[in-house]
Amino acid sequence: MISSNDLKPGLTIQQDNNIFVVLESSQNKQARSGMIVKAKVKNLRTGAIVELSFAGGDKIENAHIDKKEMQYLYDDGDSLIFMDNETYEQLEINKDRLKWELNFLKPNDNVTVSMFESEVLGLILPDKVSMQVVECEPAVKGDTATSASKLAKVESGLEIRVPLFIEQDEVILVNTSDGKYSGRA
Repeated sequence: MISSNDLKPGLTIQQDNNIFVVLESSQNKQARSGMIVKAKVKNLRTGAIVELSFAGGDKIENAHIDKKEMQYLYDDGDSLIFMDNETYEQLEINKDRLKWELNFLKPNDNVTVSMFESEVLGLILPDKVSMQVVECEPAVKGDTATSASKLAKVESGLEIRVPLFIEQDEVILVNTSDGKYSGRA
């Protein structure tokens, strides 16, 4: 158990049978009233962001999140199959839970799987991943009135805007938080 006064960004807590990660917290103390701690949190099961309020000194249950390094093996249609790098056990995660992460996964990639007790919460992707450009619009000379970028499709199927000098079959870095071009690999 932790005190509500000790809530900090990145801390994981359990509240009302839900698991939350604290995004930001603030404390408010007015003249005669007790302190109120407000925390902006993200539900790790649903992805919803909500604000929780606690009285100063309230006890909150800490949630211990396990992180395991696993290798992405393949897509079997309804789910994705991952293998534990140490025990070689395979784990199946429903595809619907990993819609955003699918844009950055390639077979044989190593990813971190976050778990609470035995429940899989999701994947923790690296900040940037290298992807090969499989389709690319041709650069039109003098086409810089709006922005000097063109549409490109990477090997996972994600379409992103890239600078005009990027060609087909080049390997680029893609930011996993927003899906934008980050540089050449």
